[in-house]
Amino acid sequence: MELSPNAVKVLKRRYLKRDDQGNPTETPEELFKRVADNIAHADLLYDEHADIKGVSDEFYTIMAHLEFLPNSPTLMNAGRKLQQLSACFVLPIEDSMESIFQTVKDAAIIHKTGGGTGFSFSRLRPKGDIVHSTDGKASGPVSFMSVIDAATDVVTQGGKRRGANMGVLRVDHPDITEFITCKEKEGQFHNFNISVVVTNKFMEALKDNEDFALINPRNSKVVKSVKAEEIFSKITEQAWKNGEPGLIFIERINETQPTPQLGDIESTNPCGEQPLLPYESCNLGSINLAKMVRSEKGNLVIDWDRLKKTIETAVHFLDNVIDVNKFPLKEIEKITKGNRKIGLGVMGFADLLIQLQIPYDSEEGLKTAEELMQFIEKESNKASQALAEKRGSFPNIEKSVYDLPMRNATTTTIAPTGSLSIIAHCSSGIEPLYALAYIRKAVEEELLVINPYLEKTAKKEGFYSEKLMREIAETGTVQNNEKVPGKIQRIFKTALEIDYTWHVKMQAAFQKYTDNAVSKTINLPTSATQEDVKNAFLLAYNSGCKGITVYRDKSRLEQVLHPGKKPRKRPSVMKGTTTKFRIGNCGNLYVTVNEDEKSVCEVFVNIGGEGCPPLSEAVGRLISLALRSGIDVNAVLKQIRGIRCIGCVSDEDTVVLSCPEAITRAIEAQVKGSVKFNPKTGFRPRPLDICPVCNAIMIHKEGCLVCENCSYTQCE
Repeated sequence: MELSPNAVKVLKRRYLKRDDQGNPTETPEELFKRVADNIAHADLLYDEHADIKGVSDEFYTIMAHLEFLPNSPTLMNAGRKLQQLSACFVLPIEDSMESIFQTVKDAAIIHKTGGGTGFSFSRLRPKGDIVHSTDGKASGPVSFMSVIDAATDVVTQGGKRRGANMGVLRVDHPDITEFITCKEKEGQFHNFNISVVVTNKFMEALKDNEDFALINPRNSKVVKSVKAEEIFSKITEQAWKNGEPGLIFIERINETQPTPQLGDIESTNPCGEQPLLPYESCNLGSINLAKMVRSEKGNLVIDWDRLKKTIETAVHFLDNVIDVNKFPLKEIEKITKGNRKIGLGVMGFADLLIQLQIPYDSEEGLKTAEELMQFIEKESNKASQALAEKRGSFPNIEKSVYDLPMRNATTTTIAPTGSLSIIAHCSSGIEPLYALAYIRKAVEEELLVINPYLEKTAKKEGFYSEKLMREIAETGTVQNNEKVPGKIQRIFKTALEIDYTWHVKMQAAFQKYTDNAVSKTINLPTSATQEDVKNAFLLAYNSGCKGITVYRDKSRLEQVLHPGKKPRKRPSVMKGTTTKFRIGNCGNLYVTVNEDEKSVCEVFVNIGGEGCPPLSEAVGRLISLALRSGIDVNAVLKQIRGIRCIGCVSDEDTVVLSCPEAITRAIEAQVKGSVKFNPKTGFRPRPLDICPVCNAIMIHKEGCLVCENCSYTQCE
């Protein structure tokens, strides 16, 4: 096996068996062998003479070669005592106290086993509505979200990762405004992603600038009517502020769901890619497209034969998972085995395009996406039909849209691949690249980490040099770099250098041939407007997406406050940097930023010339106190970033225009660590979400916060 250092780190930290002291007791090879053996044994249910060793070897090969990986619970739990192998669940919530707290209990059980849960709160009566049994008033959907949020915190305290939830509410619910803004204050509902369930009727009212009725779900009576534009503006404003809520186009989901006679789908899993019926679950897996290439006349092309074989094996694998899975609830087992949904998706798509020398933001890129997903959809259906001939169709097929034998009600889903893509050493899901090169700080040295395709291309095209690679690591881009050929700049665009319209179009291209839905983040630059968010939402609806999540760069801070913590003591020795700035007419400013073993925790500010030394010193002391008191560095930067001094005017591009701006730049340089400060060019904007495990910078992709340094993820 050829595993990257990061992959080994991820496997050791999250997936390998451990002894009582927490030490790994299996190798990565043994992990994949454990999983392959366990999943292969399902064949015995259908053929007592099945070649289990042959099937196990086949499963092992596609995992060990990093051509396919199942969702994390399968890697973690297959062949172990827990044996809960699914990642996605949806639980119902009816309008009664008994149902609500039964759901809280069920969610806790699922979280304990490693699954994520989705809920629709649309059936709950609105806040202030009458409760006849007690002559009291209802507290509304948002209040019960807080109960599940708190339960999630408690259950996962000793687990490997935080539990993840999706909360949705119909756009015609009377409490929709409260729901839209429920995450406005940072830190609230931090165990939830939220999305508004949007109806075609609402979109028509929006288009025609009409009023829209809000309806009490208890009695189906209209509570009041408001302008559809008013609700939509509130959604776009909040999504612009912090990336939530997303949108779910519920009728499009139900129009294409395979078992309409079993009821309507009301919610999805935490990242939105898996719409499910109440109590339904689904197990997912992803094919590494970066591996699906071959050489033809000196160029790389898609290896369709290899891809077909991988699809066949992956469908067999995922169908077997259903049979050996130990479901957390009997209700879940019943409907999951009744429909036998699987979700085969992809990762490494951006890597594939680079190898094919196709720009992500191009018509050829969209065409490639459609061709690939159409092929995967067709071949996965064929594989499912072949299994049905041997094993029988899924039990609920008579209540489905199928008139041919099918083993699985669905076969395709584009899921997040945060940890999986790190193990496979490929790009995430269908997302573009997020970074081309960076400098990682080790204990005693700095390590230059370069995207392998960029390094290979640079050497092949003759423009490679370590100096250039370090320059790319510092700026974060190859765009407008005269040392990099234009055609290479075109291919190596990163997520924030691609217009949001191409992000939406790419999601729609994959959705066209995906049974379930597509997890993707629509990236927007910091400078994006609320109108941009609005247009992204409308484009997603009009182009056939089943939902959409946007994220505007730097719009969200994570874990701003850590309540109950006293300021930590200053150690006698700390490391840091001192940067000299020219501050307009005020002269020189020296900013020293120090950090202890945890994070940045001290700032000294000294100024000469016509500035105010006591005030500068006071600012440094207050920032230091805030940092040592547990206030996140992002919260501090948010308060001081962008402040300008009227008296500081200069035509020199080396001059910063206020002391706060200089302090911001110096702290950003130290926090990023891997990016050297350049007082002339400043920094390319990047998110400053800090990983709670390793303190590295986290990025938003596929609806999740992901740390590419240690693989911590909030959702997968």
